[in-house]
Amino acid sequence: MPATIDYHFAAQSPWTYLGHARFVQLAQAAGAQVRVKPADFGAVFAASGGLPLPKRAPQRQAYRLLELRRFSSHLGLPMHVQPRFFPVAGDPANLLITAVAAADGNAAALDIAGRVFAACWAEQRDIADTATLAALLHEAGLPAERLAASQTAATAAAYAEHTAQAIDAGVFGAPTYVVDGELFWGQDRLDFLARRLGLPAPQAT
Repeated sequence: MPATIDYHFAAQSPWTYLGHARFVQLAQAAGAQVRVKPADFGAVFAASGGLPLPKRAPQRQAYRLLELRRFSSHLGLPMHVQPRFFPVAGDPANLLITAVAAADGNAAALDIAGRVFAACWAEQRDIADTATLAALLHEAGLPAERLAASQTAATAAAYAEHTAQAIDAGVFGAPTYVVDGELFWGQDRLDFLARRLGLPAPQAT
């Protein structure tokens, strides 16, 4: 029976961007069902003892930039490690991805999520801006009405439920992939996720 993977992430997470394409390929290769669950990681950090980036020690902030450069080079992914629009509020994009998942399914949500990540980290676009999100919908071939749907009470409730589910699952960082209650935290753990799904470890492109 194909596995189900709960995909917990924040729209503004650079590590989620770095792992997203490989994760999607891995899930497709395994025939796994992906449940797309963007979450409010401000709330997740508060519940798990994590700190938002500006409150982390300078040494940790400096090493984060070093690691982002290393991984983007290793993976061959374009990346501005200090993009023009960052820090950026993730809620608008998270809500849009949630609305797309509800209306168009998880495959469409994975696609628009990938576009959001690239918009922030490769293209230096403001993913909290309504015009940017509308453009990303258009580029994905999705209905413009999804933007209005992202601002409804139903979508807000679904997003809050994603956040509660992440906290209940023990998630503390993005991205986290969960299979039958087993957590795999970080894009650098995709090799372990692949093995859990019975696949060879994915190779960097």
